[in-house]
Amino acid sequence: MKHGRNWTHLHTRLHQTCRQRQFLKKQQHLLIAVSGGQDSLCLLKLLLDLQPKWEWQLAIAHCDHNWSMDVGIADHVRHIAQNWDVPFYLKTAHHLKETEASARQWRYQALIEIAQEQDFPIIVTGHTLSDRAETLLYNLIRGSGADGLQALTWQRPLTPDLQLIRPLLNISRLETLEFCQQFHLPIWEDAANQNLKFARNRIRTQVLPYLKTHFNPQVEAALARTAEILGSEVEYLEESARTLLTQVQIPNEPSLNRILLRRAPLALQRRVVRQFIQQTLSIAPSFEQIEAVTHLINAPNGSRTSTFPGGAVAEVRGDYICLIL
Repeated sequence: MKHGRNWTHLHTRLHQTCRQRQFLKKQQHLLIAVSGGQDSLCLLKLLLDLQPKWEWQLAIAHCDHNWSMDVGIADHVRHIAQNWDVPFYLKTAHHLKETEASARQWRYQALIEIAQEQDFPIIVTGHTLSDRAETLLYNLIRGSGADGLQALTWQRPLTPDLQLIRPLLNISRLETLEFCQQFHLPIWEDAANQNLKFARNRIRTQVLPYLKTHFNPQVEAALARTAEILGSEVEYLEESARTLLTQVQIPNEPSLNRILLRRAPLALQRRVVRQFIQQTLSIAPSFEQIEAVTHLINAPNGSRTSTFPGGAVAEVRGDYICLIL
């Protein structure tokens, strides 16, 4: 297999994305997560073809779940790396539970470890517009708010010194397949992607095709566009909430001025409360926990919430909501 230099519209779109969003800059060291599937192979070839223009230093990371259905994938990706003369790094799981959540959590941890061990500041993944649409539907069904619906973002920090970049979020899975076919890339057909016990696979193979047929042939693009809109709005609300939190939080005390909070819209109140709980208790609060504290903004003196993990309680004390640790 030879690495060609033919230029396509996907090359142009990725090149423009990098210029417009400025998240993959010249001469950066990029660790590419390659599963062996069509999306990651498309990403790998695009980055290799653009490498002369951007002067990137590229390497491949592969995460082997070590499940029975995965036998051969790691060797397949290693062979691709050798043929294209790209450094290859592998992490293999041991006794990993066969669930979506466990696999996803382990993969990100494995990628972080490789990046830190090999001194890469950026991990690049092949998530597509189609993945974005599926994530929105998946989180909507689970009852997520705007934060969850826009969760698959163009970039996010994994650690203070490590960024995750998803540069293919404006490219569909159909387009990555056509690209791989055009260049005869050796796609590994992962059996796990056909396993309908995984909710995302059911959304991909059953829900989205139904929506395309009966509601909107361009439903993936429509859902991805919704996620993009929500992303900008969530970013604005989060920044506004951070500013408001500095105004209503009592310095060096786990307390909020509820009189000042009353002046804010409910959307900001909830976000301030969530940030406050996260900051004070180092937990990711549930919607019910956030609502319980938000209700205290207008509750009678002495009102309190049920116990948080670790025994903490939020209580109204005059003009303040205090977290009693």
